[in-house]
Amino acid sequence: MPTVIPFVPQNITVHLGPPSSSAANVTVPFIDYVKNVASSEIYPTWEESALRANILAIVSFALNRVYTEFYRSRGYDFDITSSTAYDQYFVNGRSYFSNVSRLVDELFNDYLRRPGFVEPLAAKFCNGTTVTCEGLSQWGSQNLAQQGQSSTQILRNYYGNVEIVNNAPIRGITSSYPGTPLRRGSTGPNVVVIQVELNRIAQNYPAIPKIPVVDGIFGSRTEASVRAFQEIFDLTPDGVVGPATWYSLVRLYTAVTNLSELRSQGQQYYSISWEYPNSYYEGDTGNSIRFLQYMLSVLSAYINDIPRVEVDGIFGPATREAVIAAQRWFGLPQTGNVDAATWDEIYDQYSGIENTSLRDGERFPEGGAVPAFSGNNTNRSRYNRTTTMTQFPGADLRMGNQDAVRQEVIR
Repeated sequence: MPTVIPFVPQNITVHLGPPSSSAANVTVPFIDYVKNVASSEIYPTWEESALRANILAIVSFALNRVYTEFYRSRGYDFDITSSTAYDQYFVNGRSYFSNVSRLVDELFNDYLRRPGFVEPLAAKFCNGTTVTCEGLSQWGSQNLAQQGQSSTQILRNYYGNVEIVNNAPIRGITSSYPGTPLRRGSTGPNVVVIQVELNRIAQNYPAIPKIPVVDGIFGSRTEASVRAFQEIFDLTPDGVVGPATWYSLVRLYTAVTNLSELRSQGQQYYSISWEYPNSYYEGDTGNSIRFLQYMLSVLSAYINDIPRVEVDGIFGPATREAVIAAQRWFGLPQTGNVDAATWDEIYDQYSGIENTSLRDGERFPEGGAVPAFSGNNTNRSRYNRTTTMTQFPGADLRMGNQDAVRQEVIR
């Protein structure tokens, strides 16, 4: 199961004014963009921890604009503006402060995100003196740095429970649109993307029929959902997802999930099959078993009667013992096999914990009891994977791969 980390673009296109102005666009290397904004927004004489915190906020905000295609999905030909009323202060052609440049060389492909979320945090900030906002105070960050706080402490002071992703991959990012229209008979990960988006948008627009199974197959129900979406948003209701419909889906999906806002619902899809063609038994292996073990490990941290298991993807005797303990706890037949009823009970209990405790930085701080998985600077919610609306996840999505929010998105 691939871990999806948003790419850092090699270049970023900046509009030198408010979005609707006739100002010029400039395309610059992303690292130079960050050096420019950092040199324009903050003072080089500040404490290093304050500089680091501000640079990470600048990187994260810019990456969020790129990741959500915030402007391009609205028909603009740029990624971000130089207007502080909308984005960050960019002065075309300016020089950089040497210490700021050095820190950006180190930090330009690191960014902030909420634990369990995929998208870079829309890390909004303001100077904290003449302008205040929900987000980081630039002068406030300097005051905290002078009190001895680290950059991580400063960031969490303003943004709450955030984590830092290090060394994100750098790639030349192109338009998310697949290049050819998607229509009845199309299959593959791009169909999964539009099915997920349609199901989530349908929560806010009930006239759009939900797609019962997100399977990557553009069938009659997907076509009906696309047509309804097109009719609501004044697009040609042909049931075909061309560029206009694709980017309308991106724009609406970003809007209903607040992905471009500081208080985002977050993007957190799982590459896990939620269908139950067969039960799971001792001796089974694979990613579904790995996810089962992870859920059981989370439950064991809260329910003493459920023993903790190693997350290795192998349904062995220890996993069977944990399953039996869970079945006993839920009042189910103690078979040691995982049928649909057992999986549902385990998932529902896990989901309740994940949505309350695991996202609460005070009640479940970094380094807690949930087992660690491979990855950068995070120790929980390792199965938060995404198809993403803009980037290929690194492996084919096949029949049965579905969104994790089963009742709200899939059904």
